[in-house]
Amino acid sequence: MDSKLIGIIGLGQMGSGIAQVTAAAGYKVVAREENEELLKKGIGRIAKQLDRAIEKGKATEADKSSLLGRISTTTRLEDFKDCDLVIEAIPENVELKIAAFKTLDGICKQSAIFASNTSSLAITDMAAVTKRPSQFVGLHFFNPVQIMKLVEVVRTIMTDDQTFGNAVKFAESVGKTVVRAKDSCGFVVNLLLIPYLIDAIRWYENGLTSKEDIDNGMKLGCGHPMGPLELTDFIGLDTILYIGDIMFDEFRESRFAPPPLLRRMVKAGYLGRKCGRGFYVYEK
Repeated sequence: MDSKLIGIIGLGQMGSGIAQVTAAAGYKVVAREENEELLKKGIGRIAKQLDRAIEKGKATEADKSSLLGRISTTTRLEDFKDCDLVIEAIPENVELKIAAFKTLDGICKQSAIFASNTSSLAITDMAAVTKRPSQFVGLHFFNPVQIMKLVEVVRTIMTDDQTFGNAVKFAESVGKTVVRAKDSCGFVVNLLLIPYLIDAIRWYENGLTSKEDIDNGMKLGCGHPMGPLELTDFIGLDTILYIGDIMFDEFRESRFAPPPLLRRMVKAGYLGRKCGRGFYVYEK
């Protein structure tokens, strides 16, 4: 892809990872957050990842300096005016995403491609509020971005072939394997993963067996690196609930409906690893 400047909206867990792999591939990056404190935190997260790579002998101080030198930061969307590709990586709230793209549509040059890193929301809903729906795709990276090799490149019924092809080339140029998908809720991975996790929670709730036996069954019987309840803790119970509700609203199929236990655990604050307790208890 001929893009020279990549804009990234949001420098949280996902946005900082996308910024890091993009800069590592040689692109110049401009990253935007709401305030300087969040920008500092995001750049610090990238620096910490690079320090770990240096400790393992996979990078040098010169590599770190060069990579960070290709990332500039801003609190202004106006600084995206020269971007060739803008990737949105803000929280999973469709109103926030739509508002950002509406503003960007009046700022960015006409040739710029827009992309959302959403894992569950409809790309069409965001593309439709812009004057460039044919230049809009989904670029769904996976967490942690620096390690996970997959990117889902998602096209809507409005996305043109050139935009889709350029998006695929970009994802491949930052070292990712591409899965191509239509704009269907959950795309490929979550469409298959969420019902699997929800089923595991449902059968645990129904007393089929212990959580340890459910997880060991899938790890030792199917060769999975993590069992479904462990994986739910890793992703976050609130995230699984949120995506499950979106997918149930879309398809109205019971396999996507979050079970009562999941809702109660989220209300209780048992969100998984990030808070120290989910289906399992973790040391903080």
